[in-house]
Amino acid sequence: MKLFFVAAFLAVAAAVPSSYKPEYKAPSSPAPNYPAPKYPTPSYPAPAYPAPAYPAPAYPAPAYPPPAYPAPAYNKDNKYADITITSQSDERNLDGSTQWSYAQSDYTTREESQVQKKMQGVTYDSYGKESYGEVLGNTNKGSSYWVSPEGQKFTLTWAADEAGFQPKGDHLPVAPVHEYELPVAPVHEYELPVAPVHIPFNGKGYKIY
Repeated sequence: MKLFFVAAFLAVAAAVPSSYKPEYKAPSSPAPNYPAPKYPTPSYPAPAYPAPAYPAPAYPAPAYPPPAYPAPAYNKDNKYADITITSQSDERNLDGSTQWSYAQSDYTTREESQVQKKMQGVTYDSYGKESYGEVLGNTNKGSSYWVSPEGQKFTLTWAADEAGFQPKGDHLPVAPVHEYELPVAPVHEYELPVAPVHIPFNGKGYKIY
């Protein structure tokens, strides 16, 4: 029986030409749709780095020698060695005027005021040319009072304007007044000469009146 099937197979194989190749058709089944795999997101622990510990720099403290101030040499007879300010004021206004004053523990006082004023003076243009005209200047006036180490009291007042600096005080020297008589011109007494009188004649020996 087996021999029969072998002989039949060989007969069929001999009848098929050697160039015959069976046509293979791929199956037309749809491609499988596989779901995308879901992988869990890995969670890594945050690295914990220790803070660096730097040693604090050690700077040596500078050694400065203490300043050597000479001891103040006060006069033992000076009654006001330690003078302090007992009161003071300072006023400055937008119009340029100022006023200030102060008083000290040694009874010294001073007050001064200043205002701006238009006056005649020398002006210069941008080319340096000099001219005489109206200028804006400062006028000043004030007073001061103090006591000398000998106990003498002084008061000084002053004004400064276009007329210059004008101080006043009983302690200021006064120029001596020179009194003298003006010389009188000598009086010359003399008689004035009399001009001669000319009496004309008419040519006949008679005077004409």
